[in-house]
Amino acid sequence: MWKKSRTLGGGMIPLLAAAIAGSFWLLLDPGSTLAFLVWLAAVLLTLAWEGRPRLRWALGAVLLLVVLPMAGMANSFLLELTVQIGIYAAMALGLNVVVGLAGLLDLGYAAFFAVGAYTWAIFGSAQAAAFLGGTFPLPGGYFYLFLFIAVITTALVGVLIGLPALRLRGDYLAIVTLAMGEVVRVLANNLDHPINITNGPQGITPIARPPIGWFSDLLGSVGLVLPAYIWYPLFFYLLVLLLIGLITLVNVRLSDSPLGRAWVAIREDEVAARAMGIPLLRTKLMAFATGAAFSGTMGVVFAAKQLFVSPESFTLVQSILILTMVILGGMGSIRGAIVGAALVTVLNLQVLKSLSEYLNVLRQSGAVLDLGFWRYDLSALPTQLEPAKYERLVFGVILVAMMIWRPEGLLPSRRASLELHQGE
Repeated sequence: MWKKSRTLGGGMIPLLAAAIAGSFWLLLDPGSTLAFLVWLAAVLLTLAWEGRPRLRWALGAVLLLVVLPMAGMANSFLLELTVQIGIYAAMALGLNVVVGLAGLLDLGYAAFFAVGAYTWAIFGSAQAAAFLGGTFPLPGGYFYLFLFIAVITTALVGVLIGLPALRLRGDYLAIVTLAMGEVVRVLANNLDHPINITNGPQGITPIARPPIGWFSDLLGSVGLVLPAYIWYPLFFYLLVLLLIGLITLVNVRLSDSPLGRAWVAIREDEVAARAMGIPLLRTKLMAFATGAAFSGTMGVVFAAKQLFVSPESFTLVQSILILTMVILGGMGSIRGAIVGAALVTVLNLQVLKSLSEYLNVLRQSGAVLDLGFWRYDLSALPTQLEPAKYERLVFGVILVAMMIWRPEGLLPSRRASLELHQGE
């Protein structure tokens, strides 16, 4: 982690070089995966840097609010990918409250994401008419209201799941939360009879999107005339950035509050926390409800963005994926959760798939790798060599490596780092 500095040292020059190189490369070649990765590296380095807060905020604003939207006009996939990163980052921040601060291993976190997504999907489509009658879907403007409704519904679900689960500890808690998460997914998969609430395994589509006429008018008022196809990607991109900002602010306030310190006390020693008068069950339920609310809010955004939800989007793999983000970034660290989410999402959705596509191109090209002493026909590459199919293996290797060489994560909180290196 870079140290604070009042000079041009302390990492400022490499940071500015990476930001300038990544920005120009991305603007000149928006379709390049390498250009996007360099730009993303500049964003993450800006987030990790500890010197000159004003410069960090200014540079981050330029990279996120100027460079990427400009590149996204030429390649809207960049906005789509960044929205996915933002959704996972917000969920990682929620799970960071549960696992990183309170020390409660939750393997069913995707259940809250599902509850939020179905909350809007049911009422934002014709599905609600199947069991409520009346006129559905609700107008798209209700999307903004459901962002707040999802906070309440998912927090309540978090409390209901937490009441029986949080009386347990350690591995037993992990097993119960895993089971609860699967219960939610199985319910979504089977609540198509006798009353069709979720439409079962077929999922729900189409789902209403919020009207953004006001958004295009706002852009027009400042002289930005954009093609229609870019409006929704840009809208969801800015909305996700706003939600991440709010969730980060809430996380900072909570971590510095008496409740946040109570969570840390429970994580370190439940017996000592109880002896000091901390009500264990109520404090744990607050952590569960807070994390669930963050995840549920992003579920609403996910449903409106994708226009389709089904139980297959909320499996155990999704919960483990989000847990991987928190562990990779550093448990208890807000910046670490965001960095971990960005790295895991890009690796899963971009890098591994690009490698698979590149290998397919090599197979079809019929080229020969000639090293002089060794020749290999690239068309003979085994079809099983598909990196995109082995993401679970890749993430497993990453987690094992992190536990061996850097158990505190890439950007750990100061407290967690001190706990893991007490003897040094």
